Amino acid sequence: MTAFRYEAARSDGGLVRGLLEATSEPAAAAVLSARGLYPILVESSPLPDTRYPFGFGRPSRRSQATVFQSLAAFVEAGVPLERALLATQRVASASLREGLGRVAQRVREGSSLGAALAAQGVFSAVTIGLVRSGERGVGLGASLAQAAAQLEREAETDARVRAALTYPTLLAVVGSGAIALIVLFVIPRFAALLSDLGQTLPTATRVLLALSAGARTYGLVLGAVGVALVAIAARAMGEHRAAWHAWLLRLPVVGALRLALASARASRTLGALLGSGTPALAALEIAREAAGDAAVATRIAAARSRVAEGQGLTAALEATSALTSSALQLAAIGEGSGRLPTLLAKAAELDDAEAERRLKTLVSLLEPGMILLFAGLVAFVAAALLQAVYALRP
Repeated sequence: MTAFRYEAARSDGGLVRGLLEATSEPAAAAVLSARGLYPILVESSPLPDTRYPFGFGRPSRRSQATVFQSLAAFVEAGVPLERALLATQRVASASLREGLGRVAQRVREGSSLGAALAAQGVFSAVTIGLVRSGERGVGLGASLAQAAAQLEREAETDARVRAALTYPTLLAVVGSGAIALIVLFVIPRFAALLSDLGQTLPTATRVLLALSAGARTYGLVLGAVGVALVAIAARAMGEHRAAWHAWLLRLPVVGALRLALASARASRTLGALLGSGTPALAALEIAREAAGDAAVATRIAAARSRVAEGQGLTAALEATSALTSSALQLAAIGEGSGRLPTLLAKAAELDDAEAERRLKTLVSLLEPGMILLFAGLVAFVAAALLQAVYALRP
């Protein structure tokens, strides 16, 4: 038995959400129909994947894209799905081979590919949604190829973000290491030399020596307290994730960057799913999970409720400010012209470009700030030591 999350409509038009156990999606839908409900969304709800704590060891998006590219090629060539899965194991990364074997076993037992992938807890909701849309009649081979292209685009976005943050991260590590070396090793030797002279030291030198002694004496304690405070703060942010992300969205530069990234993910997901024939309510639910920002996800959920009540998709997204203004404008044009999936994909590209531009702006402000900070610390140390040297009396 597998747990399924469902959303269904009552005869009076009200919505019902919950969980139930069944052997398959059709069986779960049949249970809901027997209860007098009209299923809108039925999807497996796997337990959280504990094989990858904090994301370490999780297969990369590029390795997942390789798997779906291989599956798409085999399926479009007419190879049975189970054989395609077993053949794809040979080109999959080590972290995915075992999971593909379990997927093949589930398919052999009669499970759909989408349900088997969802049960692994590795693949994203967007990927699984595309596969399910293919199984519902739009073509499994085409949906697998679309999932691979989606994963490739996400991998490229992640790579650009990492590349932009590489230099600031390296600067922070090297600068912190240099300051630690000076405070823990250089200054103590200088302090021993000055203490032997028995002369009164300048104020700046005394402050520097006191800070160095404090770091050496209480460094471990302060480090432990810092780690504890970070852990407490991380837990608090996790418990109030939506409020924390909403506050970040209000920041001048960071907020626009986060909104652009989340809007790009949601727009691309909506475009891909709507283009593959997925119903709007199901596509919005998957886009909510794919946004990557709890505050934006809340806005998309509110938009989904409006769509369920009969409001248009673009109007609902605009009323909740779920996407950027440029994405909303393109979505409105697309909805009016019947090209909504295409223009949502274009909106995602524009949001990605805007996010990259804002990220470069943020990094361009961060790098000089870090350089000035570390230069100021080194200048203070040098000035304090030089004052002590010049104050020496013969």
